[in-house]
Amino acid sequence: MRKLCALGALPTLLLSLTAGLTAAELRLPALNLNDTKLENGLRVIIVVDHTAPIFGIDVAYNTGSRNERPGRTGFAHLFEHMMFEGSKNVGKGEHFILVMNNGGNMNGTTNNDRTTYFESLPKNQLDLALYLESDRMRALEITQSNLDNQRNAVQEERRLGIDNQPYGKAFLDIDNLAYDNFAYKHSTIGEMSDLNAANLQDVQDFFRVYYAPNNAVLTLVGDLDPAETMVKVNKYFGGLPAQTAPPAIDLSEPEHYGERSETIMDPLARAPMLAMAYHIPQGDAPDFYAIQVLEHVLGAGQSSRLYQHLVKDKQFATEVQVQADKRRGPGLFYVVAFLRPGVKPEDAEKVVREDIASVQKDGITNQELEKSRTQFLRENIQSRQSDLFTAIQIGDDVVNFSDPNLINTVVDKFDAVTADQVKNAAQKYLIDTGLAVVWDLPAPHAEKSAAGK
Repeated sequence: MRKLCALGALPTLLLSLTAGLTAAELRLPALNLNDTKLENGLRVIIVVDHTAPIFGIDVAYNTGSRNERPGRTGFAHLFEHMMFEGSKNVGKGEHFILVMNNGGNMNGTTNNDRTTYFESLPKNQLDLALYLESDRMRALEITQSNLDNQRNAVQEERRLGIDNQPYGKAFLDIDNLAYDNFAYKHSTIGEMSDLNAANLQDVQDFFRVYYAPNNAVLTLVGDLDPAETMVKVNKYFGGLPAQTAPPAIDLSEPEHYGERSETIMDPLARAPMLAMAYHIPQGDAPDFYAIQVLEHVLGAGQSSRLYQHLVKDKQFATEVQVQADKRRGPGLFYVVAFLRPGVKPEDAEKVVREDIASVQKDGITNQELEKSRTQFLRENIQSRQSDLFTAIQIGDDVVNFSDPNLINTVVDKFDAVTADQVKNAAQKYLIDTGLAVVWDLPAPHAEKSAAGK
């Protein structure tokens, strides 16, 4: 077995970025991936990093809100909560206690495409981590009491994070407006009525279909011995039975024939917000890397075009965010501007359209291209300094794109993008026929209430 590259060289690379070297002259150290599949279908990836006596473990399941059906939205996220309710040999709340008491930390997240669970622990707690994750994959404690408890927790999370937050509805509606395919059209958090409708049989069926070893990826990164680690992985996970593969989900988006728009009167907002979303290709498509460069040119940092024009020059906005959503299916290119009180969203929208039109007509400069490469390299250096985040990223890439080596090639793919490719991608994807626009405006009664205080 080849000796695996440590991550310890990353701080030196980070310092090199401030020493006059360009992104093209720097290279991230390649990670050697020990990639194995157990007889039950569990894919296991091990990366060694002897920098510190710790490791990160990630279990990524090939399921997210894309796997839900009408009437059962929010189910993947609800189930993520259920996975912390205890299993056959681990009591309610004990998973957290054991990890924290042994110097670790843990959590889990759900998005459209995957659900992932992860821990970071000292190297001498490898057995503990594997035992805890395998026990809940083998025999989750699915009871009506646990379901009711976590259903209430998810509903409260929705109230706190969306329903009772300014702009909360706008952030849900932009996807609903942009997509026609139900897989991506609905929100990950789900609807209250759908969460209420979930029953114990739903939970049991979801666990059986999606939480099987052949539908999961186990990634370990850190101060590990690969051979010893594989012996322990087989000990804890090898006996888990495989299940019939879940049905494939069609993620294709029907053709759009015109711009879509919506105006929301928001009783919680004190200033307007503009949200725009263009359709872009899936996250492993060649054009996606050109779109990522455009994301940096338009919205990364205070020198970006939209920050300069919306925040500094026009002073229309207090903040602007640009994001190229990386999905296994068609994604969205978001532009979100938080406007100053009294600014008309149409004025801010005009600036966004003008900046996009400028790229479509004249392209980007060599300076902007080089700056985006440096920014992207720095982002990847910083993320790779964490064994846990590295494990999570590899797990995501395997679930979404079946490519564990993407972590080694993504910077080169980004650096290979030319200015002409960025211009062509802007012309191809940032078009009105694939655009959704949401204006979130302060409701009149909210303004009156604020004025009367």
